[in-house]
Amino acid sequence: MVSKYVIGIDLGTTNSVLAWSSLQSDTPSVHVLAIPQLVAPNTVETRSMLPSFLYLPSADEAKSGSLKLDHTSGDYATGTLARTLSAEFPDRTVGAAKSWLCHSRVDRRQPILPWQAPESVPKISPVTASQRYLEHLVAAWQKEFPTAPFAEQVVVLTVPASFDASARELTREAALAAGFPETFVLLEEPQAATYAWLNTIGDRWRKVLKVGDRMLVCDVGGGTTDLTLVEVAQENGQLVLQRAAVGNHLLVGGDNMDLALAHFVAGLFAEKGIQLDPWQSVSLWHSCRNAKESLLTAGGPETQTISVPGRGSRLIGGLVSVSVDRQQASNLLLSGFFPDATLNDRPQRARSSGFRELGLPYEADTGITRHLAAFLQQSLAGAPLTHVLFNGGVFKGRALREQLLQQLQSWFPASPPRTVEGDEDLDYSVARGACFYGWTKQRGGVRIRGGTARSYYVGIETAGLAIPGAGRPLKALCVVPQGMEEGTETDVPADSIGLVVGEAERFRFFSSSERKLDKPGDVLSRWAPEELTETDSLEATLPADADTEDGLVPVRFQSRITELGVLELWCVHESQDKRWKLEFSVRDDAS
Repeated sequence: MVSKYVIGIDLGTTNSVLAWSSLQSDTPSVHVLAIPQLVAPNTVETRSMLPSFLYLPSADEAKSGSLKLDHTSGDYATGTLARTLSAEFPDRTVGAAKSWLCHSRVDRRQPILPWQAPESVPKISPVTASQRYLEHLVAAWQKEFPTAPFAEQVVVLTVPASFDASARELTREAALAAGFPETFVLLEEPQAATYAWLNTIGDRWRKVLKVGDRMLVCDVGGGTTDLTLVEVAQENGQLVLQRAAVGNHLLVGGDNMDLALAHFVAGLFAEKGIQLDPWQSVSLWHSCRNAKESLLTAGGPETQTISVPGRGSRLIGGLVSVSVDRQQASNLLLSGFFPDATLNDRPQRARSSGFRELGLPYEADTGITRHLAAFLQQSLAGAPLTHVLFNGGVFKGRALREQLLQQLQSWFPASPPRTVEGDEDLDYSVARGACFYGWTKQRGGVRIRGGTARSYYVGIETAGLAIPGAGRPLKALCVVPQGMEEGTETDVPADSIGLVVGEAERFRFFSSSERKLDKPGDVLSRWAPEELTETDSLEATLPADADTEDGLVPVRFQSRITELGVLELWCVHESQDKRWKLEFSVRDDAS
């Protein structure tokens, strides 16, 4: 099979984009695919983005066929119409499915979305919702390129840099179920943004950056904030880029800003004697998204009228409106999300109650500057920051970019960091960068190195006297160091470990983006909660031989990261020629 095209897909929290380029040309020419989608019942139009919303209709709506597209039977709708209907029917609309994929406190393969919807509404899993968005993109590709099967192309799908191994594996499951080729690649979104910049600037990047420079990729999208540090090194006389650090998965972004603006505008309505009901409040949230982008964009209006449908007896069928000016919106969002901070500040962890719903773990502190300070203090280790690349739809607002740049420059006054100009349209840069990366992987070009973004550990139950009602303490054994390259393997030096065979057992895995110096064989007896994060455990029954007496065999570990980013953890019998394998996806594609 010879692929004709490379396809880059940004599976976004709020919008998804597909970009493509021909592999038959000598230079990459990246295009964004127009995506057919329902914009109203029985009305299909093309848009450059697919809103990452899914609407689950009532039985009567499904039977009517008004939501049917070529690739669906009409029992759900994705895209523009789904986002529109979310204002009126939030209990029937799935949003932020991507964020649910990394929420380990729920079973992401179970039908739990829309979250807390009444029992009368059919639910789907976060994996299935993601699959539906990807199926829509695959169908759009096939409609435009009927002679180039999607599964035969080079496909690159982006994920947040902060996605752990289980979230990446769930994304992979959704993609394969949607018709992706087995050989598709996962690429971190900040790296994709960097590749978009490299595509824009070409070989001139070597004149912009020099050995020792450190570039922050600050990606604030609709639902999340991703932070990545890229360093410039030298190898064989040539400049190379290396991903040095990634931040935590932060559930704070443009959606929070829209909600904050909606809360402010609801107060303006209240001053006019208009109390908005829940239905109007959701509608207001969506209206404020457009107002925010308009007011904060260079050359935008000084004032913006925000309207919601009337609900009172005298207002049904009409609109109620207020005006918001640019300065009001700017002050609100700058103070709430990009407040002045010192490099020693840390995010606030205050809670209003010791009890919490098991919904998405949104950040309690919306101050992105404080999260950024914590990331830089840990990642730079006293070294200066030299450059910053902004990405994400939030930074279409020039005022927000300028505020954050001023903050960064105040932290490093001796050598203030400078911006590098990337893709001018930040809504499409991740998909375009993923496409460019796929092209360079096939045809050659500059690459960002880094290996795995995290260290990985297995949980080892300690031996000792049992205590009624209490489990034995757990140790964490490092089996993969941060930065381990794909296509490499290592023996894990450690005392022999007892492996349970012949019966169902739970194998526990942990990861860390903070413990950068741990080596294979290092054992942690205790750790701070923020140092290690438990990923999904594996339930497996490993085969036992007839001569196995107590179901416990002594083994040592060998770990290998395959070219496709799968961690193969081999359990090797100490004295016999026997091996057992556990697999877990840790795809961080930097290879």
